[in-house]
Amino acid sequence: MKYVTMVNGKQFEIEIERDGSILVNGERRQVDFLALGPSQYSLLTNMLSHNLVIEEREGEVQVLVRGRLFTSKVMDERTLLMAQRTGGGITDTGEASIKSPMPGLVVAVSIEVGQEVKAGQTVLILESMKMQNELKAPRDGVVQAVHVAAGQSVEQNKILVTIG
Repeated sequence: MKYVTMVNGKQFEIEIERDGSILVNGERRQVDFLALGPSQYSLLTNMLSHNLVIEEREGEVQVLVRGRLFTSKVMDERTLLMAQRTGGGITDTGEASIKSPMPGLVVAVSIEVGQEVKAGQTVLILESMKMQNELKAPRDGVVQAVHVAAGQSVEQNKILVTIG
């Protein structure tokens, strides 16, 4: 099965072969993926081990790995084809909201309303479970709203920053 995914502004074509091997943009990858809990996973690839938190929210898949949050949209071949024929598809336009992936404390906000940001730029730091997580802009844009301030406690799924 073939999938197309947009991760923080970059598009990837992922193909899962019948034997379980994975091709990313045509390049074969050795991957071992194991569910550890409802949203916690272990990923082994290129001789490295990663612990992931993966959640689906409002049609997007959010992946937290090593303190970095990645937001992606995933479509299989048929869904992508149908969306393209009706004028849709995977796009990286419109308003993007950065939501808290977990309850925590806002340690720092490094952007302000009206500021231009680039995809992957750190917009704020959220502390949760004694770890500081850098939340990054999912795409290029202009900061439309900052909904929190440093020192503020937030709940999971709270909108922190809006980028247009």
